[in-house]
Amino acid sequence: MERVEIVRSIFFFILAGLCEIGGGYLIWLWLREGKSIWLGLSGAIALVIYGVIPTFQPANFGRVYAAYGGIFIVLSILWGWKIDKIAPDKFDLIGGFIALVGVVIIMYWPRG
Repeated sequence: MERVEIVRSIFFFILAGLCEIGGGYLIWLWLREGKSIWLGLSGAIALVIYGVIPTFQPANFGRVYAAYGGIFIVLSILWGWKIDKIAPDKFDLIGGFIALVGVVIIMYWPRG
């Protein structure tokens, strides 16, 4: 896979993660914290967009979603840190690093 393809792929992973986590968070705010239904509807739209974004990835469905799991783990840790103000501990960081190693192996490791 060429460098441009890798950068594009990472961009789509991050965009999908932000749509999924952000969409889920907006629905959380609506249902759990009594915020406006408009937040819930916005969250639903973001989740639909999340479902479309992975189709732009260069690999097959199973590989893309397996690798996306690692990206989701790291983005969730970062979301909790920046949005919920809960700093990751060393085990969060170790787990996130391991997840990213898995992403690299699954998605970007050269295949013969």
